[in-house]
Amino acid sequence: MFDSLSSKLQNAFKNLRGLGKISDSNVSDSLRDVRMALLDADVNFKVARDFIERVKQQAIGAQVIQSIHPGQQVIKIIHDELVALLGSENASLTLDASPSSIMMVGLHGSGKTTSSGKLARLLQKQGRAPLLVACDVYRPAAMEQLETLGKQLDVPVFLRKGETDVLKIAREALEFASANQRNVLIFDTAGRLQIDEPLVQELVRLRDLVKPREILLVLDAATGQEAVNVATHFDKALNITGAILTKLDGDARGGAALSLKAVTGKPIKFAGVGEKSDEFEPFHPERMASRILGMGDVVSLVERAAEAVDLDDAKRMEEKMRKGLFTLDDFLDQLRQMKKLGSLESIVGMLPGGSEMLKTADLGKSEREFRRMEGIICGMTRQERSHPQILNARRRQRIAKGSGVTVTEVNSLLNRFGQMQQMMKQMGKFQKMMSKMGGVMPRGMR
Repeated sequence: MFDSLSSKLQNAFKNLRGLGKISDSNVSDSLRDVRMALLDADVNFKVARDFIERVKQQAIGAQVIQSIHPGQQVIKIIHDELVALLGSENASLTLDASPSSIMMVGLHGSGKTTSSGKLARLLQKQGRAPLLVACDVYRPAAMEQLETLGKQLDVPVFLRKGETDVLKIAREALEFASANQRNVLIFDTAGRLQIDEPLVQELVRLRDLVKPREILLVLDAATGQEAVNVATHFDKALNITGAILTKLDGDARGGAALSLKAVTGKPIKFAGVGEKSDEFEPFHPERMASRILGMGDVVSLVERAAEAVDLDDAKRMEEKMRKGLFTLDDFLDQLRQMKKLGSLESIVGMLPGGSEMLKTADLGKSEREFRRMEGIICGMTRQERSHPQILNARRRQRIAKGSGVTVTEVNSLLNRFGQMQQMMKQMGKFQKMMSKMGGVMPRGMR
């Protein structure tokens, strides 16, 4: 996410960190690289120019804090201005009526249908009762796609196959929602071109009928400045309340995210960061600014972990580890828990300095190793996973053949698991010794 922009800003910061004092000339020279990084990221020219001017004015007029290096102080100003540029704080949905309606609008291929499903899943997890309404009567199989998503997410979908009157579908959906206690309706509308005025007017009529609390414009982040032009056009026609940026995980530049709020005045409310239904998150400007500047996003990582990991399971696992009863089944569970957090690349990207680590680390190789380990363990019987000591040469050959790896890889996994078991037993013994001594570490071990 924003890899190209982040990398160029890191290079620009090398000059900033070297500033021994803050003056008009050296700040201007250093900020020139920051400006070029923003323009290369397809940030709107006026937005980039105004951003640099604000940073420069604050940097030169700032009282230098004795304990902070001048260059670091300028970087802090850039961070704060970046947060302001992205929208200052998370803009939540306004769903104070029951039922509340949300209209999803945007161009062809921007990801409206997928985003509708992801948003429904998020609202359902928050305790709401969403209803997906299929209002795309033009794209072949659009209704079937939404229906399939609804089944996967266990969210009801209202559709009328063969019906071409969008307003009639909307009226019946409102009646259905009231009769079935669905308190949020998400209208998945047809994609259209900016110049397709008849279809834009159809959206206006739909808006006037359903009176939505939210009109969310779904934008492909990779389109850069063009996404801002699209937003301006839709805002003029519909008065949108916010935007959803999709495919943010594949956007190395970040021009759309950095320009949207400044140009339209409308906030980014959600971001699609992957293809899976759970790879959809509220947009937090401060966290995003930290990611862009290579400072990581530990808060989002902790939230993701809290959502993925069952606390009771974690406590049971900790108890087994302490007692040295960790089995290959437990090891498999740990691998699968890690997969729930997302790809290794996305996890490392949230760590401070993660963008630099990603340049050198071969995370693809590590992902492949994890998949092979999972395959090897799944190739064992339940008895073999509980008692790996029974794995003789013949059994190991069978497992290797069944999981598509070599016997050497099976041996390597078992050796690593044996070392892990031994380490956990040692930790358990040490903990028992500490508890007997009242929790005080012996002087010789301090």
